This record gives sequence, structure tokens and C-alpha cells, in this order.
Amino acid sequence: MKTRSLWHSFECAFAGLIAVVRGGRNAKIHVGVALAVIVVGCCLRISRTDWAILVLTIGAVFSAEAANTAIESVVDLVSPEHHDLARRAKDCAAGAVFVLAVAAVVVGLMILGPPLAAAIRP
Repeated sequence: MKTRSLWHSFECAFAGLIAVVRGGRNAKIHVGVALAVIVVGCCLRISRTDWAILVLTIGAVFSAEAANTAIESVVDLVSPEHHDLARRAKDCAAGAVFVLAVAAVVVGLMILGPPLAAAIRP
């Protein structure tokens, strides 16, 4: 296998991320929620530690969505016809994203909830 440049590797990674967002409704939802969290975090002027937790959480959810998309693509390639094991693999990958997304919502509420509630209270 031919060794490619580091820049080419980055290009491939960015192409993959763009494909995830363009090809998946859920990825678009994740991006929208992430942007909303970033805006709220900026408005609330949260701590650096809270930012670090939110950035890692956002990155984890998006990474899981990218892995899910990759798994679905490979399963579709190797099993174009319906097969119970193919369905199970896709369901498990989607379930993993779901678990992480729910955890991310909890993290977001724990970090943004109290200062948001304080900002809203009269």
C-alpha cells in the first residue's frame, strides 16, 4: 500500500466528516444541537472545565455518529440483501450512538442547566 502525505490523510478525514453530515439526518441534528450548546455556553460564559467537558462530549457523539455511518456503509456493501445479522449490526451501532447522545444531553443539562436557570430567573 502506498504511503500518502499527512495532508492527504486530513483531506480524507474531512471528506468523511462531510459525507457523514450530508448523508445523515441524525448527524445534521447532532451538528445543530452542538451549535446551540456552543452558543448557550458562550452566552453563559461557562468555565474552561465546563467547555472541556462539552467539547469532549460533542466530539464523542459526532465520532460515534461517524462510526455508525461507516458501519452502516460496510454492512450495506457486504450484505445488500436483507439479513438478520446485518440488521443487528446496524441496530447495535445506532444504539451505541443513542446511548451516547442521551448521556450527552444529561451532561449538557448538568453543565448548562443551573446557569441557564439562574439567568432566566427574575
